[in-house]
Amino acid sequence: MVSGGIALLFLLIAVVLIIFFTARFNVNAFIVLISISFIYGTAIGLPVTDVVAKIRDGFGGTLGYIGIVIVAGTIIGFILEKTGAALSMTQAILKLVGKKNSPLAMSIAGYVVSIPVFCDSGYVILTPLNKALAQETGRSMSVMAVALATGLYATHTLVPPTPGPIAAAGTLHADLGTVIGLGLIVAIPAMISGLIWATKFAKRYDIKAELAESYDDLLKKYGTLPGALHSFLPLLIPIILIILSSIAAYPTKPFGAGGLAKFITFIGDPVTALMLGVFIALTLVRKDQLRTAADSWAGEGIKNAAIILVITGAGGSFGAILKASPMATFINTNLAGLPLGILLPFFISAALKTAQGSSTVAIITTASIMAPLLAPLGLNPALTVLAIGAGSMVVSHANDSYFWVVSKFSNMPVATSYKAYTTATLLEGVVAFICVAILSIFIH
Repeated sequence: MVSGGIALLFLLIAVVLIIFFTARFNVNAFIVLISISFIYGTAIGLPVTDVVAKIRDGFGGTLGYIGIVIVAGTIIGFILEKTGAALSMTQAILKLVGKKNSPLAMSIAGYVVSIPVFCDSGYVILTPLNKALAQETGRSMSVMAVALATGLYATHTLVPPTPGPIAAAGTLHADLGTVIGLGLIVAIPAMISGLIWATKFAKRYDIKAELAESYDDLLKKYGTLPGALHSFLPLLIPIILIILSSIAAYPTKPFGAGGLAKFITFIGDPVTALMLGVFIALTLVRKDQLRTAADSWAGEGIKNAAIILVITGAGGSFGAILKASPMATFINTNLAGLPLGILLPFFISAALKTAQGSSTVAIITTASIMAPLLAPLGLNPALTVLAIGAGSMVVSHANDSYFWVVSKFSNMPVATSYKAYTTATLLEGVVAFICVAILSIFIH
């Protein structure tokens, strides 16, 4: 086997190849990650039979730990979209803050909706309401678009059960309750920075809302919307249960060591909590649509999860190969004393995101790279997940599908989108990382 220094050099080459093939030639990330796993494992001198075994075990082990959770979370998000529950949550937030604070309302709505729903889908779902508010309040769509887009982006990259953060938590074996709790905290200043950028900077670009579908027409399409509290429950209950399970595992044993603690640990396991969330989400469905929801809607949710599952598994394969390399020992001996710390996962994720466009791919790939480096660098797994998430915001531009969703659905010219939205994602990612860096001073 090669030396640790050579293994590290080969890793840098591997990262360049991942960026090159996914960004330049748009090769699917699954194919790239599995192929690079074979190439890297062979290059560092692993026996070929071990290379295959590591790839297989890494893929299966990662999905065995986190696969059900990703699928369940995606199904919840799809049901919230189809039943109009996402709109119902937004209405409740709008009533709370008032129409005069419509950019704030849309930022908060994005923050909430994107926890279970992909930010692209969340933006499409909320665009009719966003345009209606822009027209009614006289706000430029550039303001409303950036406010909504950055609110969605904050939790999309930082808070499970969004697939990227939950996959990273699984890869790094971070406590999911801790990631959720800290992610919700870090996402608030990130969201606020996007809101401030929208209201102070993006307002200089005057873009009129073009309503293809009025808000009343939208409500007619969905029929009677579910109640606000009912709409929040499929999201809130699993999060609360997972956090309670994490608290139960504290060394102080706040729930004791008896039956109560065991029950909380069981009900708060991510698999149990998210599956319970699926059944709660199904209660939002009208009786005449229940069979369709349990069959085709759930099926669509599973289809949406499939690409995330295979990329997550491929990231696990790559991570397993990296763990088998002498790189970690080399870093522990030669580089652990350098002041890299929490900056390293942020920079790697930001480089991958900016180069190839997908936040989810950047998160999963960076988590695979960082898995064998946590101990040598003394990094906290949960904070590492959040640093990776912060990096995956930097920056959203033309190679990111979300950039085009925000631009086209808001009628923003591409040049304006770069000036108003892309710059906002840079600010949002940096603010999120600063918050993570501050937390790392107190949490080890």
